[in-house]
Amino acid sequence: MEFFRIKKDIPFMRHALLFNIISLITFVLAVFFLATRGLHLSVEFTGGTLIEVSYTEAAQLEPIRQALGTEGYPDAQVQNFGSASDVLIRLPNREDLDTNRVSERVMSTLATIDGPTAELRRVEFVGPQVGKELATDGAMALLLVIIGIMLYLAARFEWRFAVSAIVANLHDVIIILGFFAFFQWEFSLPVLAAVLAVLGYSVNESVVVFDRVRETFKKKRSMTTPDVLNHAITSTISRTVITHGSTQMMVLAMLIFGGETLYYFALALTIGILFGIYSSVLVASPLVMWLGVSREQFIKPKKEKEEAVV
Repeated sequence: MEFFRIKKDIPFMRHALLFNIISLITFVLAVFFLATRGLHLSVEFTGGTLIEVSYTEAAQLEPIRQALGTEGYPDAQVQNFGSASDVLIRLPNREDLDTNRVSERVMSTLATIDGPTAELRRVEFVGPQVGKELATDGAMALLLVIIGIMLYLAARFEWRFAVSAIVANLHDVIIILGFFAFFQWEFSLPVLAAVLAVLGYSVNESVVVFDRVRETFKKKRSMTTPDVLNHAITSTISRTVITHGSTQMMVLAMLIFGGETLYYFALALTIGILFGIYSSVLVASPLVMWLGVSREQFIKPKKEKEEAVV
């Protein structure tokens, strides 16, 4: 299915160097912000207390934040959880607080707020060791995904495609982390899940383009390598618009209507989708060209027939 078809190939490779310089600058800035500002890790990674309370009507979050701040919890994270009447409170670990009495102090503080009475639903304590294990497991999951993608692309295409795709995908991941470091958005387990999803989602776009590259090399033998890449990208633009447009519509719905619980998850996906399109077309494809991809790597030479000796 195609919304439109572009008859003349767009010369993407003519500007490949410029696009990759822009990508390199963006990548370096992201790494710089990660190194200097770091990620604002959530309670799941740093350790702390999670308290879920419920109200008989829609809860007002700002008075809750102000009351907790006055009581000595200025860094408390308050958000709706599931519905407007359910509230999730996250409190980081502090040496001067008795973790066994945190929930009692919080409920006493909530009781001083005018309005409906809060009902305690659950209390969970995440120790520093558990948070450290979650961070380690998350990094391991990221590494395994990267290795799996490289092995898959190397087996399906060739090592040049595997290297190009994984560089482009890591570009997307670092850019997402750079945004979260620069703006100090909370990096939680759902955001980590979004980063892993972006890895798989971005490689799908690269596979589509690489498939068309291989097909074009076999069918149009008069084309040069840049022309083949231009044709492959141009011929898949309609599919790219349909796929990424429909996905982004769903993600935007979560971003706008999903509330604070899904906000950063959807935000990470949005950044990943936008940069995923860019990197698959303008980072991975030029890298394949510069690594020396050629028609001979896809066309097996015909065996010469042996002449019969009379």
